[in-house]
Amino acid sequence: MNICAGGNFFTCFIDILFTVLTWSIIIRSLMSWFNPRGDNPLVMMLDNITEPILAPLRRIVPRLGMIDITPLVAILLMNAIQAVLVSVLR
Repeated sequence: MNICAGGNFFTCFIDILFTVLTWSIIIRSLMSWFNPRGDNPLVMMLDNITEPILAPLRRIVPRLGMIDITPLVAILLMNAIQAVLVSVLR
């Protein structure tokens, strides 16, 4: 669903912001499978973008063995927050 088509500035901004955050979390999660070096600029940028979202959730969401489901929980929460914000701003 493209909220920006015919929407106001705030709904468009929220849509773009949450899309960028969601893709940043997905890319960071996929990159963790390959164990990239910490001094890589892309890794550092993704860490700076996503860590403020993921760090508080890691204290709450338990790990499932070796699997960290925090990114999945973060994306689900962000989708819920986005839906609420867009419905309020319409």
